[in-house]
Amino acid sequence: MPETSAASASPTKPLRLFLIAGEHSGDALGAHLIEALRTLSPRPLELAGVGGELMAEQGLVSLFPLAELAVMSPLAILARLPSLWRRLRETVRATLAFQPEVLVILDSPEFTHQVAKRVRRRAPTIPIVDYVSPSVWAWRPWRARKMRRYIDQILAILPFEPDVHTRLGGPACNYVGHPMVEKLDWIGALDVEPLRKRLGIPQDRSVLLVLPGSRASEVQRLMAPFGEAVRALASQCEPFEVIMPVVESVRAPVEEGLRSWPVTPHVVTNEADKFCAFKLATVALAASGTVTLELALAGTPMVVAYKVDALAYSLRFLFLAHSVALPNLILGKRIFPEFLHQDCNGEKLAGALAPLMHEGLERDAQLKGLAKVIELVRETGDSPSERAARLVLSYANQAGISAPRPQRASIGM
Repeated sequence: MPETSAASASPTKPLRLFLIAGEHSGDALGAHLIEALRTLSPRPLELAGVGGELMAEQGLVSLFPLAELAVMSPLAILARLPSLWRRLRETVRATLAFQPEVLVILDSPEFTHQVAKRVRRRAPTIPIVDYVSPSVWAWRPWRARKMRRYIDQILAILPFEPDVHTRLGGPACNYVGHPMVEKLDWIGALDVEPLRKRLGIPQDRSVLLVLPGSRASEVQRLMAPFGEAVRALASQCEPFEVIMPVVESVRAPVEEGLRSWPVTPHVVTNEADKFCAFKLATVALAASGTVTLELALAGTPMVVAYKVDALAYSLRFLFLAHSVALPNLILGKRIFPEFLHQDCNGEKLAGALAPLMHEGLERDAQLKGLAKVIELVRETGDSPSERAARLVLSYANQAGISAPRPQRASIGM
């Protein structure tokens, strides 16, 4: 990490930052980063780039709507390739014209790394910081070494990632903490009783939380097996309630899928109700993704499942990680059951959920694992956003002198 130099820029000269998010999670990450930078920087911020509503609230005017980049699967990317290519060229041109002191790319490596490569070739003195490491520990590990050519610093949100980049010869990498950590105190203070009363759930009734995903494609693939699991579980357990947090963007496919379900879940839609439901739940059935870490930080036992499209499934041999659930990856062992592809069916899901609906060895093991996850991701001192902002500022203070070269990864600051 470059040394901070307070005298490297006038305190009245704006700090020029170009930030690029590729989807809504990156938009949230970018918004918190901008807020922390504004607090910590002795200089006013001048922002440009690509972002969504949350980054706009922090003063960034996006080159184009973020929704144009928010495509995930290989098939979806192929279908949108001409427009994505046009937006890529536009973003590179805008970055070079803006001449930022630091370029910050936020996750979405399929797009943001293509921008970074082209900017590095044409303007090699612009430092490039990557907030969220690509999953080189899961597939295509050779990307880590290649990233050294165009990434100066990775801001990792998972505690094992700095060691991974050291082993693979990747860029400098610092663990700044997962953004969810900033919600831990808020989650802990939530009172679940108003939600329980509003939904009419008796105090002694078990609660199954069902989370089929936040993307339409995930919901369409998972609603049927999740419904089968609820049906099978109902035949094995005492009566229970079902709560389903839903984001507005997937309400239509959720409602379509619920037509074949044996019960009608309690649907909750806002953030506070979602986390109250996490705390209220006896156990969760969740799609693989960030939500599994959210559940872990709320202390909710879980079963994880996922299905992908035919093309992604045909490439499954490239997947190297031992797990698709973030809590299992953080722990380095599989504490939370995972059911993928053909194994994602009602019978197997219900079989894993049933012992977690009551006290016992399986539930005790998960509760111990959940406590360990919280211990591993919690950081003392600065928040993750503040730690990230300090690293970005250290590169900004070197801008215009020489491009900082990648250094060895480290876990500490």
